[in-house]
Amino acid sequence: MIYIENIFVCLAIPLLLCMLFTGGCTRRFLLFMIVGMSVCLLSAYVNSFFMGYYGVSATIATIEITPVCEEVMKLLPLLFYILIFEPEVPDLPETAVALAVGFATFENVCYLTENGAENFMFLLIRGFSAGALHILCGISIGFGLSYVFRRRWLAFTGTMGLLGACIVFHATYNLLITGEGGWRTAGYLFPSVLIAFLYVGKLLLPKLKIMFE
Repeated sequence: MIYIENIFVCLAIPLLLCMLFTGGCTRRFLLFMIVGMSVCLLSAYVNSFFMGYYGVSATIATIEITPVCEEVMKLLPLLFYILIFEPEVPDLPETAVALAVGFATFENVCYLTENGAENFMFLLIRGFSAGALHILCGISIGFGLSYVFRRRWLAFTGTMGLLGACIVFHATYNLLITGEGGWRTAGYLFPSVLIAFLYVGKLLLPKLKIMFE
């Protein structure tokens, strides 16, 4: 039996101690890493609840339940931060990415604890696929929110659209990796390829005098 709560405590304490001697952007990044790990922990319970409630298999839950639960739960802390603390809009992408990094890190650590670390190649692939997926969603929601919250009339519909896009990314990845052969390979490559495109876009758009934030 894996005690993920104990793993969470072990990882979170050094980050909390580090926050005592940092400030500004670094402290916010560490804080939202911890928030991301907390969301990952809670999502494990929520996913299990809905899986049992609807009586579906693990495969169906992975494709239909997990993307919705995890992406909604990752969005809620960001919305709370925006609505209560009213941060500077350009800070939102970094905050969203920090939360995604915390989520992906905790998920990978729990996976390693359960399955071991013998197969380096598989773990490398997992880092560039499952880990990259959460970063992809963090980038998308972070830059998207920084855009829609500059235009209050677009805030609600834009946020729902961004949430839907992240759910589609997540569900598409989960669906592809349940396949065989080329479909699974496409699933493994899907998040990293999209991140590469977003990075190229981030570099090119300012040169075209289009703000990507």
